[in-house]
Amino acid sequence: MNSSLEQWLTDQLETFKSEGVYKRLNYLDSPQAPRVTMEGRGEIIILSSNNYLGLSNAPDVVEAGKDAIDRFGAGTASVRFICGTFTIHRDVERELADLVGTESSLTYASCWNANEGLFSTLAGPDDIIISDRLNHASIIDAMRLAKAITKCETTVYEHSDMDDLAAKLQAASSKRSRFVVTDGVFSMEGDVARLADILQLAREHDAVVVVDDSHGTGVLGDTGRGVPEHAGVLGDVDIITSTLGKALGGAAGGFVAASAAATDYLTQRARPQLFSNALPATVAGSALAAVRHLRNHPELVATLRDNTRYFREQLMAQGFKPLEGPTPIIPVILGETSKAIEMSRLLLEEGVFVTGFGFPVVPRGEARVRCQVSAAHTREDLDQALAAFSKVGNRLRLI
Repeated sequence: MNSSLEQWLTDQLETFKSEGVYKRLNYLDSPQAPRVTMEGRGEIIILSSNNYLGLSNAPDVVEAGKDAIDRFGAGTASVRFICGTFTIHRDVERELADLVGTESSLTYASCWNANEGLFSTLAGPDDIIISDRLNHASIIDAMRLAKAITKCETTVYEHSDMDDLAAKLQAASSKRSRFVVTDGVFSMEGDVARLADILQLAREHDAVVVVDDSHGTGVLGDTGRGVPEHAGVLGDVDIITSTLGKALGGAAGGFVAASAAATDYLTQRARPQLFSNALPATVAGSALAAVRHLRNHPELVATLRDNTRYFREQLMAQGFKPLEGPTPIIPVILGETSKAIEMSRLLLEEGVFVTGFGFPVVPRGEARVRCQVSAAHTREDLDQALAAFSKVGNRLRLI
């Protein structure tokens, strides 16, 4: 490699380390579960996983992946319209659409790809994309890509501010199409989009609503059908993007769920769809089994809700100040980045794995450790983690 580039990379990495933002990978030697085996540390309680329903290692989900690879092989070895589409891709897409309340769905290698393909395909030079300021990085990059490719206009509204959204929609009244895009659950805050209000404004201004429900699918609503079910608007959202890599088995993959016309058009024109291989058969098989498992075990959602409530209440009783919200994302605000990183390190020494976040991932002065509970955590798991929080919090004089 060019020596000047190599030196620049080395310098940047040293800067990351000195600023306390260098990310170190922790290697697991067991399946993702409430308790895992971490290389060099032994058994660890995981409080930093998106495995909200505990399905990534559920026997029927794992077995379905094995059955799919036995039946279909490792993959399509090319893109779907060239080499053919496995029937299991059609099956999982039908189940996903039914789960989130749309007519059709289309799978991608990831939700990041789904967001990239969506806006750069549907938005043109006469259109505008209006985004919540705290939307996920995949939405932000998807908007940048669409703006560069199709010359569409983009803007943001202040987080969950309906007055600002209304003003942005009014200012865009001359546009052919207005896309309002929001996370369903905001992953750093754990709060939920005001979806019913957004839909009302969108109907008043003839706008298209797009929800990235990656942290809501399988998690919110009485039966885990996501933020639309939670908000009482299931079936009313125009376009939903989401992931198979969190509650629905946790392997990989994402999807766009919308009308049949919209997904058909994406099949014809979306570049991440046209030029990428289909999901590996084992991923499609596991995801299909995960959706069916959720259908058959709605009590998982209730257990997740109970665990979330218990853990948040107990943290508050200890003197911590977790952000409020109905989701299993429980951020504990500490203020300084150094405190968040140090607390994460000390908790790991106590056998509890959580991640500390600071600037620029979150605003200055709002550094935090982000806890994520699951339906698979037992009360013993949670109590052991809470004891570690109490010990570390007292050591750092945070409580």
